[in-house]
Amino acid sequence: MSNPLILAVPSKGRLKEQVEAWLSDCGLSLSVTGGSRGYMAELKGVPGIQVRLLSAGDIAEALDLGEVHLGITGEDLLRERAGDVDARILLLRALGFGRADLVVAVPKSWIDVESMSDLEEVAHDLLARSGRRMRVATKYLAQTRSFFARHGVVDYRITESGGATEGAPAAGSAELVVDITTTGATLGANGLKILADGVILKSQAQLTASLRADWSGERLAAAERLLRVIEARAAAHDSATLAWPADPREAPVVEALIADGASRRPNGLLVAASRIGQASLALTAAGIGPVTASRPDFVYEAGCVPYNKLLKRVQI
Repeated sequence: MSNPLILAVPSKGRLKEQVEAWLSDCGLSLSVTGGSRGYMAELKGVPGIQVRLLSAGDIAEALDLGEVHLGITGEDLLRERAGDVDARILLLRALGFGRADLVVAVPKSWIDVESMSDLEEVAHDLLARSGRRMRVATKYLAQTRSFFARHGVVDYRITESGGATEGAPAAGSAELVVDITTTGATLGANGLKILADGVILKSQAQLTASLRADWSGERLAAAERLLRVIEARAAAHDSATLAWPADPREAPVVEALIADGASRRPNGLLVAASRIGQASLALTAAGIGPVTASRPDFVYEAGCVPYNKLLKRVQI
């Protein structure tokens, strides 16, 4: 395959399993080359795409450097890249899995510290009394500095964490932590609490495009094919088709439902899944029926929002 679009996906762990399940739900599958330990794969279902299997952190770096065109990884890793990351990458679709929060957590024994403003006072007092700056253990240096600056916290220093960050306060190597968590249970088990306004980022897996990659040749066309499949499946998850026998009384009811967001289909309507009951009741109340509701597998629209966003931003 000459000049393929390169898609990076996680090579291991729970995120790899979730990505594969999501692709399968979209009617796509990965065929790994080079055996079970191979780091290349073929994406079956959309031509013109080469798949690289990388760690989640390496995917964020490859997107930032323009070494891959598209990638799936956590937003927390993408946001940790230095500088104006939004000038180098474009988030195309949040995928709804791999959810975790990047948070500021302090010892539960700090009973008077519930917010970032409280933390600023603690940091200032510690420096005034002892001449020491408050230590913050974290792997997320860039986001910690940015978040603390926005909240006016300046009297601190970062202790870069190489292991279990949540254990740093108990070990005496830091006063507090900035760490990623899904439920907060591990932080709680280590005697820590999350500040009320201490959520830095609510992260999840993101389908992301690199704005530094070379998008010439057939790569944009391959991206459009992939994005149209993904968007059609996502639309289907949120939609239902209502059908009924033709009825001369249907026009005013159908017009009202279309004004409320439904769209016309042959012998029926496409409605939001959350409005199946409401729309069906409106039809049957007018004596129209029986009304049958079914869920489509894919809903392909004329336009494709993520592709249009990409087209506006890439340099060809």
